[in-house]
Amino acid sequence: MSNRRGSPYSTHVAGELNEARPYAAWTGSDRIGNRVLSTLTVILKTGGCSWNRCRMCSYRHVRLGAAGEGELARLLLAQVSWLKDRFPMDNIDCVKIYTSGSFFDPVEVPGAARDAIGSLVRGKIVIAETRPEFVVTDRVASFREIIDDGSHDLPLYVAIGLETSNDFIREKCINKGFSWDDFLLASKAARSAGAGVKTYLLAKPPFLTERESIEDVVSSINALRGIADMISLNPCSVQKGTELEYYWKRGEFRPPYLWSILSILLRAERHILCDPLSGGRTRGAHNCGTCDRTILQGIRDYSLSGDRGLLEALLGMDCTCKKEWEFVLENERPYCMPLTR
Repeated sequence: MSNRRGSPYSTHVAGELNEARPYAAWTGSDRIGNRVLSTLTVILKTGGCSWNRCRMCSYRHVRLGAAGEGELARLLLAQVSWLKDRFPMDNIDCVKIYTSGSFFDPVEVPGAARDAIGSLVRGKIVIAETRPEFVVTDRVASFREIIDDGSHDLPLYVAIGLETSNDFIREKCINKGFSWDDFLLASKAARSAGAGVKTYLLAKPPFLTERESIEDVVSSINALRGIADMISLNPCSVQKGTELEYYWKRGEFRPPYLWSILSILLRAERHILCDPLSGGRTRGAHNCGTCDRTILQGIRDYSLSGDRGLLEALLGMDCTCKKEWEFVLENERPYCMPLTR
């Protein structure tokens, strides 16, 4: 699962241990195409991610535990009922659905529960995250038919945490468990099902230098030309209970500078969504603390407006930490383990 958070414009309901409600749900605003829409974002408690090995993800721990298909469906339907009671759909244009791993995994989200969720969000634009191996044309098409009432040309976007177009980085730095070719096949299957494609990219996974991470994201954005309808940039954050947290506590990882995120967004030839998780904190993308709040607000404003002039103005700001960032870009070297003992 990719990094996610509520926008600064959201009302957030934090997760509890109560199995009858989602881990989290919040309302906010998102730019989809050339429009800013009201959104409901939901993180459902499910049977758990089938892969369960990504180095930076803590959401894989958000699971309902051992439960048969019938019990799992019942618990998910209870979460749907909770959402229905608390979030009137009349004021919502788009619903973003996340789970511990994959919405289209029939083991993690049984078909009966997935159909019930579809009925709840019928008539809305839906963005549903999944790993590529679960993007089966018939399964995705069936869900699209449930939510589609003719209001939107493209009612469904299949969202995939690709993280990078580089297979080596995805395998060795992130341990994502699929390839670029797997992603391309999933994108083709989503198109065949009448859905669009949203892609998440990860800025600065473990083991990359600051400069390497910038170049990797820019390269990945270029590789996605003509494939992804939307790209969301997720600056890597340190989540609790992860392998990445172990490296971070040992001083072997630093989240990206906000200067790097600005640089990536400005170099991209298309509009990129970005809302940094834990931004301005030591566990998230940050600078020195003095300029963080201004830059974070600017990044979030850009995500909605698409105003590149705002990025240029932010990157042109003067702060003492900017020289530090420039020094890091020029002098940081990859962390290496010895090849022999």
